[in-house]
Amino acid sequence: MMNQIFDWCVAVLIYWANLFGITYKEINVWIFVIIWPILTIALVAIIIRQQQRIRQLAKGK
Repeated sequence: MMNQIFDWCVAVLIYWANLFGITYKEINVWIFVIIWPILTIALVAIIIRQQQRIRQLAKGK
């Protein structure tokens, strides 16, 4: 089962690489070195901001 999931993921990455005219390695770098960390940082920032907002609302501000 895991091999099938891996193979499917590789096929998707190859498809995207061909779609954008880049290599498999380049699409890997874009997704896992550039896009993923940016999204992670953005989501953490959103969570922190939401927590601050909840605390403000709980205090009645």
